[in-house]
Amino acid sequence: MKIYFDGACRPNPGAMRTAVVAGGRAWHRSNFGLGDCNDAEWLALLEALGVARSLGVTDATLLGDSALVVNQAKGFVPCRAARFEARLAEFHTLAAGFARLRVRRIKRSQNLAGIALERIYGRL
Repeated sequence: MKIYFDGACRPNPGAMRTAVVAGGRAWHRSNFGLGDCNDAEWLALLEALGVARSLGVTDATLLGDSALVVNQAKGFVPCRAARFEARLAEFHTLAAGFARLRVRRIKRSQNLAGIALERIYGRL
């Protein structure tokens, strides 16, 4: 199953928001507190794993537009901040229950979760 994720904040740093889209349905949250855009993207990726798990999905492709977060999750780029190392560790813990899990970067214009964020909160 394809699961789209996106995180944003306004201003940057500021109040963080996330959206996840899967199976034609959107989930969004805005109660994360303050952070920067990379924090919000990591939270969105973790939310996507939670949505996949709640839907009973065991084979998922997580699609996001943050090159940094996708590459950190895939192990291509090191996490240079302790907070991102903690997010990566949480990602690996949550990902352990999946038979197959892929994380891929897509263009911003293709990210259904980003489109959902804009519709819910306006231009971020």
